[in-house]
Amino acid sequence: MKTKLNFRFLKRFYLENVWQTSQDTMSVARSNLVTGLRITHLIIRDLLDGMITLRAMGLVYTTILALVPLLAVSFSVLKGFGVHNQVEPMLLSLFQPLGEKGAEVTAKIIEFVDNTKAGVLGTLGLALLMYTVVSLLQKIERAFNYTWRVTHHRPIGQRFSDYLTVVLIGPVLLFSALGVTASVSNLALIQEAMEMETIGFMVKFFGRLVPYLLVICAFTFVYVFVPNTRVKIKSALVGAIVAGILWETASWAFAAFVVTSAKYTAIYSAFATLIIFFIWLYVNWLILLIGCSIVFYHQQPSHRHLGSRVVRLSNRLRESLALNIMLLIGRHYHLHRPAWSIDTLAEHMGVSAEVCSLLVERLVKARLLTETSESPATYLPAYDIETLTLDEIISSVRSSGESSNLSSASVKPEPEIADVLLAMEDAIKKSLQGRTLKDLSVTHGDDDSAPSN
Repeated sequence: MKTKLNFRFLKRFYLENVWQTSQDTMSVARSNLVTGLRITHLIIRDLLDGMITLRAMGLVYTTILALVPLLAVSFSVLKGFGVHNQVEPMLLSLFQPLGEKGAEVTAKIIEFVDNTKAGVLGTLGLALLMYTVVSLLQKIERAFNYTWRVTHHRPIGQRFSDYLTVVLIGPVLLFSALGVTASVSNLALIQEAMEMETIGFMVKFFGRLVPYLLVICAFTFVYVFVPNTRVKIKSALVGAIVAGILWETASWAFAAFVVTSAKYTAIYSAFATLIIFFIWLYVNWLILLIGCSIVFYHQQPSHRHLGSRVVRLSNRLRESLALNIMLLIGRHYHLHRPAWSIDTLAEHMGVSAEVCSLLVERLVKARLLTETSESPATYLPAYDIETLTLDEIISSVRSSGESSNLSSASVKPEPEIADVLLAMEDAIKKSLQGRTLKDLSVTHGDDDSAPSN
């Protein structure tokens, strides 16, 4: 009984001080601590929910299929710059926690890469190879977009151009940075300075810090570039630092696990190396996705709550948001102002980008809005706002979720109910009296501020 009382007291104390107290009244140090506790709580909740682990498993499968093609493409690019010999040391470093099995896995991967020749593959084989590489990056983007509650993905053309840019240029920049670091450390001036005790200690300390910095920089780049939304550098850096620390910690823990993995070797025999390799890939992807969640919750304080992440909107709220969105877009179109994006709309209306995206997608699907090819995408009325009636906007939202198999027309209501529904429809049309979007757009048209795109 005493244990139960203590647990209830601790739970109530935690909820009151972490979740039920406004951060506006807290000191900076306490506010930062509460923010960290809230984000940690939400990350654990999302892990228990299962979607992060499920997507990490999916990325492991895709990685197995795309790892050799990805390295083959990068290897061919690096070969042109004469730094292809550094691929194997990098893989050895990456798989170092696997111990002797890491060297075995690296040797097999390099063997597969060496056997991948464009002349042997042919045009179709080369196209499939590039598609496999792009599909891996696309799956990573979808996993990140899920974390960011982003339902719209990059257009196909932009997807291929962005992904191939990373695959072709990324390795060159990475190995160039490593080469510059190695060259600087070998300069005679640096060597002489290292002989001094204080400077030598600092140089050695910095040398041990370089791997951490490279991992954090790589994670920061991934968190900013991959999601199809605007990510602040500060938030990306916070997530990258935590993920980088988790990455190095996991490396040490996994190395210790491999040392004591004799039982797995006895059970799985020749498959032991493969099983351990899969587990290591899973841990790496899980850490990367956890870091992405930290970035999201750090940048989006409105999502730091204990409620469900599934967005449920009432019909009244849907209608209100749809009318507001159409009014803002129509007004700026009429006044020749910059077009709205989902982020600027959400910020202006004081709702989350996820909620705004649901309504915008519905309005685009109903052919009331059209999406531009800009990045990020902006939105314009699909046709003249003088002929776009408010009744059309309301009807498009009210029919959201209906299909050819299940709609209001497919239901056979009782006569009394049919009369009520017909009276409701007539009342809506009469209250709107054929008013158009332009009628609202020209009223107080100069009151709202233009979005900062």
